[in-house]
Amino acid sequence: MYWYVAKIVYQIVCGTGDHLPQFDEQLRLISATSKAEAWKKAVQIGEQEQYAFRNQREELVEWRYINVPELHTLDELKDGMEIYSRVEEPDNANSYVALLQMKAAQLQSQKMFELNL
Repeated sequence: MYWYVAKIVYQIVCGTGDHLPQFDEQLRLISATSKAEAWKKAVQIGEQEQYAFRNQREELVEWRYINVPELHTLDELKDGMEIYSRVEEPDNANSYVALLQMKAAQLQSQKMFELNL
């Protein structure tokens, strides 16, 4: 068996879809005997995990499966290895960094909370 990282992409559509386009790019770890099998498993996950629900305004919100545009073989699993990288080009660098700092602070406070239990 080999390990693969598959990117599965969903489009998020709320109501009639009259909003800025949103896509959820998920990285999934796949165990398979070949790259072809890994791709098939990723497609199956993508199709099976589409879902929809009603939001607070009773609008239908859907995660629509798009496809598996990337599949990477992991030659070995080791501590600290890079699994995936993406270059982000935000409109506002300061806002982007502030958002990252906020998320990191939330994660750290959750970890501290867990340690205090």
